[in-house]
Amino acid sequence: MGYPTITLTNVKGSTLYRETDNQLLLHAGPEIAVASTKAYTAQIAVLALVAVKASNKDINLIKELSIAANVMEALCDSKDLYKDLAKKYLNETRNCFYIGRHLDYYLCMEAALKLKEISYIQTEGFAAGELKHGTIALIEDGTPVIAVITQEIVNLNTRSNIKEVSARGANVITISRKGISSKNDQIVIGDLNEFLTPLAAAVPVQLLAYYAALDRGCDIDKPRNLAKSVTVE
Repeated sequence: MGYPTITLTNVKGSTLYRETDNQLLLHAGPEIAVASTKAYTAQIAVLALVAVKASNKDINLIKELSIAANVMEALCDSKDLYKDLAKKYLNETRNCFYIGRHLDYYLCMEAALKLKEISYIQTEGFAAGELKHGTIALIEDGTPVIAVITQEIVNLNTRSNIKEVSARGANVITISRKGISSKNDQIVIGDLNEFLTPLAAAVPVQLLAYYAALDRGCDIDKPRNLAKSVTVE
């Protein structure tokens, strides 16, 4: 239709790269595994740069991204925690749910995709505010529910949803940001700009998926039936 197009991609010369008028390379380095991890976080960082550039906001985004990088590095140092949580909550389950609100909901969808595609656990990401519209019927005794809380504006609302699923027998793992965390939250993310929390929150959910798949003996780099790029419609 004649509109200008732009691609965010990590692969120079890919099909999408060639099809568009402009390209933004992610520079995340070679991708080995089929499941996308660093390309996902790189896209968030690059889109943040584009958003700030397109706005009139006075934000030192390089500083904010540096803080986010330090938080992510600290999260990577807690691998034993994710390993233990995966073994305790995800080892023998067939189903799992992620719940969150606001930005956390979109992270939940990515987290659910990562868990299902490498561990083969049927996982869905739900908007926590819509639980009572039907999806809460899927919660039964022992169902793993992973709640993500990084946005202060929805903190209390999501915690109310946690109580609802816990009352129905769910085994809850809570991922929260330090400034709004509770003493019972198993995974706490260091404080950073709220709009960049998906960068940091991606780390624990990716590692939970990794250890869940490892426990099940799955091929993490090459999940069954998946390919690095879609070549047919």
